[in-house]
Amino acid sequence: MSTKGKKKKSSEEIEQVLEDEHRIRKAFKDKDWAEIKSSDSWMIFKVMSEFVEGFEKLAKIGPCVTIFGSARVKPTHPYYRMAEDIAAELVNHGYGVVTGGGPGIMEAGNKGAKRAGGKSVGLNIFLPFEQKGNPYIDSDKLITFDYFFVRKVMFVKYSQGFIIMPGGFGTLDELTEALTLIQTKKIGRFPIVLVGRKFWAGWVEWVKKILVSEKMISEEDLELFNLVDTPQEAVKVIDEFYARYLLSPNF
Repeated sequence: MSTKGKKKKSSEEIEQVLEDEHRIRKAFKDKDWAEIKSSDSWMIFKVMSEFVEGFEKLAKIGPCVTIFGSARVKPTHPYYRMAEDIAAELVNHGYGVVTGGGPGIMEAGNKGAKRAGGKSVGLNIFLPFEQKGNPYIDSDKLITFDYFFVRKVMFVKYSQGFIIMPGGFGTLDELTEALTLIQTKKIGRFPIVLVGRKFWAGWVEWVKKILVSEKMISEEDLELFNLVDTPQEAVKVIDEFYARYLLSPNF
């Protein structure tokens, strides 16, 4: 069999393949009592410690809005500059800014909050190939998690709104989890703002044409998110949402 034209795997890629194979084999292996006691059971304490740290640090931050988006966006990209401007605009309207703490859109959000003199919070995550906290997070407001699900609880619990910038699977995960929690009434409703009509148009169209038409969701569920193009429009959605309840971010 010819191998002509096939790209040779790097040592890092080979290592990743071996790691994936090891995880798959391990998942099918029965664990004895000692393994359960030493691994799975003790994991509970690690999870608990992350919840405790998150609750203690974030309970004092006041009203904040979380900005989500791709970690791969460079500082020269228009999305980066847009996220930075949205963060600054949020601060000017009395909100702090929370991000996932990494590079790209997350860094832009923290940078904009810092630039405007507001609270800049980073909820970072340990990953095999990325990411360390960006330099624009307030030193006392950086938390790094091992578990995605604990981190997502913190985003939902301590945010007064979600700004969803262009992003990949992680951004879609955070968006759809928030929509699901609101739709199923597990949490109270809060504003979810998609920024970039051109970027999100295909996803919104799919939701309308497939999910609604096949009755996977109701037409009223389309009201759970807003679609905008500018920092001013994004912040206006959040301001107007809370104006209905005669609340301001300085309560």
